[in-house]
Amino acid sequence: MPIFEYKCSDCDHEFEELVFDRDECPPCPKCDSAKTGKLMSAVRSRTGGGAPDSAGESEAAPTAAPSGCAGCSGGDCSSCH
Repeated sequence: MPIFEYKCSDCDHEFEELVFDRDECPPCPKCDSAKTGKLMSAVRSRTGGGAPDSAGESEAAPTAAPSGCAGCSGGDCSSCH
């Protein structure tokens, strides 16, 4: 059940709502108007397991190849099999 952001056309109130149906637009909690619409939400994700650098971003954690493969560092090449 995702949380979506909505905006009321009547009073310009922005709110978040947990919804069961993606197409559902709940009424405004401030003025009870049914004239609401979804807003585009900004999404930010961070990958890797390293410590943040000076800019606040994370450095990717180093990965190790499975043992027994000296020909490449990816661990998934045809010479390893």
